[in-house]
Amino acid sequence: MKTLFLHPPSFDGFDGGAGSRYQARREIRSFWFPTWLAQPAALVPDSKLVDAPPARLKLADIVPMARDFELVVMHTSSPSFASDAKVAEALKAENPKLKIGFIGAKVAVDAAGSLASAPVLDFVARNEFDFTIKEVAEGRPWAEIDGLSYRDANGAIQHNRDRAMIENMDALPYVTDVYNRDLKIEDYFIGYLKHPYVSLYTGRGCKSRCTFCLWPQTVGGHRYRTRSVEHVVEEIRRAKEMFPQVKEFFFDDDTFTDDLPRAEAIARELGKLGVTWSCNAKANVPRKTLEVLSANGLRLLLVGYESGNQQILHNIKKGMLVDVARRFTQDCHELGITIHGTFIMGLPGETCETIEETIRFATEIDPHTIQVSLAAPYPGTFLHKQAVENGWLDANHAELVDDHGVQIAPLHYPHLSHEEIFGAVEVFYKRFYFRTGKIASLVGEMMRSWEMTKRRLREGVEFYQFLRERKAS
Repeated sequence: MKTLFLHPPSFDGFDGGAGSRYQARREIRSFWFPTWLAQPAALVPDSKLVDAPPARLKLADIVPMARDFELVVMHTSSPSFASDAKVAEALKAENPKLKIGFIGAKVAVDAAGSLASAPVLDFVARNEFDFTIKEVAEGRPWAEIDGLSYRDANGAIQHNRDRAMIENMDALPYVTDVYNRDLKIEDYFIGYLKHPYVSLYTGRGCKSRCTFCLWPQTVGGHRYRTRSVEHVVEEIRRAKEMFPQVKEFFFDDDTFTDDLPRAEAIARELGKLGVTWSCNAKANVPRKTLEVLSANGLRLLLVGYESGNQQILHNIKKGMLVDVARRFTQDCHELGITIHGTFIMGLPGETCETIEETIRFATEIDPHTIQVSLAAPYPGTFLHKQAVENGWLDANHAELVDDHGVQIAPLHYPHLSHEEIFGAVEVFYKRFYFRTGKIASLVGEMMRSWEMTKRRLREGVEFYQFLRERKAS
């Protein structure tokens, strides 16, 4: 079947792909590559991938495409599902013969509810959906496709057996070939990565059990299934040739450093290629490994600290000790490895005192840049189950974002209100960035590069606009 893979238009600036840890608009305009759409697209010959938000495509730009395809596969999320369903309705109105299916964590955990609430959908692909979609596009009978939930000829919803997880990750083709075919890489921008950048996965799943983390609990699983070192390095070699303008490669695995020997082996090969690269990491990587990575092109680690309070880390099953995180961060500073630290306000156990403790912790360890998010109980996560059972989540806050796609504070506690948690984000940012030392560091960075000056000024304007919009919401 002639297949369109679509990340649909929704909120202006909405980043909802699988590379995005939170489906929302960012403090500064940012877009991750739609890797988990590109992966099945790489399995379907002559398919096309359209990523509407970074390409600034609106519904009117997308609808005429319906005439040219037989099958549309759309990535959806909990915050964008209603909007995505409307896009599907518009596409089917344009081409009534079109078959439309959704993929993503939202439909993976609630296939029946998703199909029932969006009659326009013909099917959804659950869990790890790459080969499920491949078989749909090949025209196989739907009743024979593992991992598929669909409407039969009578309109009844059917659920096939689950699809087995992919064990041979090298069986997946390179996503960068699809990027090269269908995307403009300059459209993708992350504030802490060099521009232009390219992101991809070298493995799926995460052995950690963080209660809030969406992808391992819904799609990827808790076993870290990896591509071979050779497979990863060959893709980077090819990508380097396809995209000579790329300044940085980012490995978006939930935790690239879960397998230390493999991480070191990949690093040594990347060092031979002379590429600059970055990745996600837990705040417990041994100094010996950091030395190997740093010596072979590692520039930055994206580190999920989440909180500076040890009890909260226990509450969310982070498996992290604050003192270990401090030592790890100091090692990175000494080795010249940049850190972008991420923190979450409003996790179970949060109080006004723990918020203050986390802000102090962040300023003490001093990562180069930070992201402060609001605890988001996505359906399918243990945090969502906790929130429902304990009354922390009420109907007025279940959408996770506001009408503009900006994160709200969905959780509240008897001792801590929505408003207090929401307000903590702005306080955190101001306390972290409006310090003499941090301002001096950022100004020094700008003085060394005119490109960085333009970038930071743009980000500053966007950040203040973001704060104004939060206050108005």
